[in-house]
Amino acid sequence: MRVLVAEDEQVLAELVATGLRRAGFAVDTVYSGDAAVAYLDLYDYDVVVLDRDLPRVHGDEVARRLVADGARTRILMLTAASGMEDRVTGLDLGADDYLGKPFEFPELVSRVRALRRRSARPVPPLLERHGLRLDTVRRVAEREGRELDLSPKEFAVLQILLEAQGAVVSAEELLERAWDAHADPFTGAVRVCMSKLRGKLGEPALIRTVQGVGYAL
Repeated sequence: MRVLVAEDEQVLAELVATGLRRAGFAVDTVYSGDAAVAYLDLYDYDVVVLDRDLPRVHGDEVARRLVADGARTRILMLTAASGMEDRVTGLDLGADDYLGKPFEFPELVSRVRALRRRSARPVPPLLERHGLRLDTVRRVAEREGRELDLSPKEFAVLQILLEAQGAVVSAEELLERAWDAHADPFTGAVRVCMSKLRGKLGEPALIRTVQGVGYAL
C-alpha cells in the first residue's frame, strides 16, 4: 500500500510518515500543494493524507484536481479546523474522510487502512496459499503454523504475491507498490528483499523466479 503525506509542518509530516512505515506502508512526504500535485501526477497512490492548509497550492485545490481527474486515490483530509462546517466543506470538495488536529495516531492508521480497502479490489483479511497464512490486520505471517519474523517490507512483498493468487508479479510492480519514491530501481532492492524472504520462508521453496518477467508463489 502506497501513501502520500502532504503536510506543511515538516516535523509532523515525518512523524506521520515514520509511523505509517512502521505499520507496513510505503510512504512519500511533501510539504506544499504544488509538490503534492507533482507527486500525484507521477505515482499511483492508494491514499493521500492531505493537510488542508498547504502553501502554494491549497489543499482544497489539490483535492479538486484529484476528483476532476477521476483518480482512484482516496483522500484523508487533515486540518486544525474541526468544526462541523469545515468537515462538511472538506467532504464536499471530494475528501473521502476527515480528521481534525490533534489526532490519535492509531485512529489515523485505521482510517488510512479503511480508505485503502475502498480504493482497491477487496482483499480478505486472511490470505492463505501453500501453507502460508497472512493476517493483514494483525500483521502476522505463518507457514504451516510457524510464525515468520518478517520486516515490514518483506510482509508487504509477501502480501502482494499472495494477492496475485499465483500470477507473476514483476519487479517493477513490487517497487511501485511496496517501496517509496526514493527507491532506486537499479539497486537490486527487490532481489535482495526476495532473497531474505525466501530464507525466512524456508524449504521447500515457495517463490519462483520467472526469468525476465518477475516472481510468483
